[in-house]
Amino acid sequence: MRTPLLALALSAAFGAAHASLAPQTIVQWNFNSNPADGNVATGTLVPNTGTGTASLIGGTTSTFASGAAGGGSTDPATVDDSGWNTSTYAAQGAGDRTRGVQFAVSTAGWLDVVVSWDQRHSNTAARHAQFQYSLDGLSFVDHGALFVGNLGDTWFNGRSVNLSTIPGVNDNPNFAFRIVSAFAPGGTGYVASSTGSTYGTAGTWRFDMVSVQAAPVPEPEAYALLLAGLGLLGWVARRRA
Repeated sequence: MRTPLLALALSAAFGAAHASLAPQTIVQWNFNSNPADGNVATGTLVPNTGTGTASLIGGTTSTFASGAAGGGSTDPATVDDSGWNTSTYAAQGAGDRTRGVQFAVSTAGWLDVVVSWDQRHSNTAARHAQFQYSLDGLSFVDHGALFVGNLGDTWFNGRSVNLSTIPGVNDNPNFAFRIVSAFAPGGTGYVASSTGSTYGTAGTWRFDMVSVQAAPVPEPEAYALLLAGLGLLGWVARRRA
């Protein structure tokens, strides 16, 4: 009877150690007023979870607007769902990948970072968006393929970038990322999101549910517990074989 009980206890301990290392949301922006005021035209750039800063880059401007319009974001709020509405993008043929939004988030104590967000393109907004990241908060590099918003006045929810293969993103107090408008691939200008529309600087990108998930950097005790648990479970399995 002791062997099954030992295996059960070890399995529980292993599960607890593994759960302590599971990814979790360390920072999130839903842009909703806090406290709620029932007005989607107001909002905040203060994260609703964790700590970080959100800012405009390249000359873009912003207001707050509905996060539920055009199909809606994934924000569970039903009454006071605000989105960060950005405009004043670069003139046609100029400023490729220089205008958009920036978020600074310390990942100190965290690893395997994943960034996700919901984004609404207006009809005349740029169709293509580029994700960029920075390890020092100053120099930004492109990461991954362009995101394509090929419908106007529509939310593209659950856009996501996995940065777990970039060691410098881990445990970094200076980590930051941007989402910027980009020329169409192989071209020298922007393409409007809505087919038949013409790109314009007043086109808008609206953001909601910008989230950063990560797993905690394991403490030495967690590593030891995981290794010990695996080893003892293997020993129990061999004894029962």
